[in-house]
Parts: sequence; structure tokens; C-alpha cells
Amino acid sequence: MAAARGRAGSATIEDVARAAGVSRAAVSKVIRDAYGVSPAMRERVTAAIEQLGYRPRVSARGMRGKTFTLGIEIPELSNPFFPLLLAGATAALSGSPYQLVIAPADPAHHEGYRAIQALVDRQVDGVIAVSPLVEPAWLTELSATVPVVMLGRHDRADGYDTVVSDDEAGALLVMRHLLGLGHRDIAHLTGESAEPDPGSGIPQAIRLRAYCTAMREAGLGDRIRIASTPDVTANAHRAAMRLLAGAERPTAIVACHDEPALGVLRAVADAGLTADEVSVAGYDGIDIAAHPGISLTTVRQDGERMGRLAVELLLERIDGRTEPRHEVVRPELVVRSSTRPPHHR
Repeated sequence: MAAARGRAGSATIEDVARAAGVSRAAVSKVIRDAYGVSPAMRERVTAAIEQLGYRPRVSARGMRGKTFTLGIEIPELSNPFFPLLLAGATAALSGSPYQLVIAPADPAHHEGYRAIQALVDRQVDGVIAVSPLVEPAWLTELSATVPVVMLGRHDRADGYDTVVSDDEAGALLVMRHLLGLGHRDIAHLTGESAEPDPGSGIPQAIRLRAYCTAMREAGLGDRIRIASTPDVTANAHRAAMRLLAGAERPTAIVACHDEPALGVLRAVADAGLTADEVSVAGYDGIDIAAHPGISLTTVRQDGERMGRLAVELLLERIDGRTEPRHEVVRPELVVRSSTRPPHHR
């Protein structure tokens, strides 16, 4: 094909038709993924589109109800776990006609409703919701109009799919590790209420319940210590300092996420203590946790796999699947030097 690649957006559908040696209507059928397009014609038209840098108008692509965009709502941009989800989601779309559109929740509307609705208003073909605060009933209603996948929260809805980490198993892994080291005074730092809804599918609530279960099963129910604070990442250092300043200082602190765990590590250092005196563990498996200067024991969620699975489920929904699927990804305990056997006081 002799035509040179055009400037993005400058080529027209007529240019594509001329380069491919087909009619304008044939190009339109390929763009709309319409029935009756031969593989040979699809190949010629696709090659012309790529060579000319042609970008179909959304209105043209949407004639069959498709815009070839998938929306993903995330609670915030600063959390280093979310780029892992996005990397997996982006990789899953490689080689497909779909483009990922990211909508971070507005801090003033952190529940995520506004961001998700903005994606729907822009006619994305499907939505991945990451915010754990969006009501399941609202998502069920939304899924009647657009395919939805909830990523992270343990819902059992029929109208939409879910992809989650096994948060109970992961929390039990780190608790058994600490108990196995000989710890008995283990505190848990969380952003959840100290008494969460028993039916809550929010990951932090499930990890908190697993902590309490592990303590009771070890005969340590009377030593359960929950440090609950709003905006746990921002307040982790302050909450940990209070734990460390108490007469009954814990020998280990388990944080609900890696980011708050970093604040706990800073508090341990500021109090003049070391991992020999106070062990610290997190949850997520963010990259910085592996830095030799941090060496944080953590429960690694496979964020990239979770993001990839979410996209795969969404594409299946777009293709017509109606029965719900709920995928659970097994986490992995990664032991580093931030957790050690307790020293006797």
C-alpha cells in the first residue's frame, strides 16, 4: 500500500476506502464490526486504517452501540497499588480495538459515584469500579444498562462480576507468620470501624475480622488491639506513635495496607525502636516495600493479574455473557526483615 501514514485524525473514511480499494460502506462495516465482513476485506481495511492513522468518530463507531472504550474508576491516584491494576488492565487490551479511560474519584466525592457516572455518560462500553464505597444495589441498577465489574470488593451480585483477592486467607497468612515467630501482643491498624458490619465485603473489614479470628484461635482474644483511624494512610504515623507510647506496647503491628505500614515503620524509627522490638507487616505488595532500606513483610496481591481478569470479564460481558462470575486471586506472603521474633522485655 503506497499511501503514507497520515497525521492522527487527518485521514478521512474516503481516504481509507481509496487506500484499501473498497467502498466507503465497506470501511464503515469494518469499523462497526458488522456482520458479513470477509477476513480479507477486514485485513485490507484495518491495514489502511493503521497506515493512514485514521481515527473513526465516536458517533460512527457507536452506531452499533460500541465506542470501543472501557472505563475504570479508581478511588485515588496516589495509591501505588492502583498502577498495578491499570498495568494489568492495559496489557489485557493490547492488540484489541479497545482503549482504557481512567476516571479518578473526586476527593469531594470519594465514594466514586460521580466518576463512574461520568464514564457512563461518555458511553463507555463497560465499567470497572474499584471504589469499595459504591453501594452494591446502585451497581446492580447500573449493570442493567452497561456491563460492570467490581474490582476488590467481595460482592455476590448476579448483575455484575467481581475480581477480588482472598483477603481472609491473606490476613491469616501474615497472622500465622507472626504467631509462629512467637508474637502474642499483635495490634492491627485499620481505616475501618473497630466493629465492622459482619457482612461487609470491603477488604479492610475482611482483614480486620481475620485478625480477630486468628487472635482468638491462638487463645489471645483478650489481647486484641485495634487502632482504627479515618484516612488511615495519612494518620498511620500518629496512630502508631500512640500504640508505641502505651504501657503495653505491642511487639508487632499489622497494617491494613502497605502505605499505612510505611507510616508505622517511620513511627517505630522515630520512637528509637527496631524490628527486633516491634515487627511491622503490611498488605498489598507495592514495589517500594521490597526496597532494601524498607524491606517490609507484606501480603502480595497480584494487582496486574486482577486488572487483567477484570478486563477479560468485562469483554465477555460485552460479548453477551449474562451469568455472573466471581474470580478470587490467591495472595502470597512475602517475608522480609521488618518482622522478627520478639525480644523478651
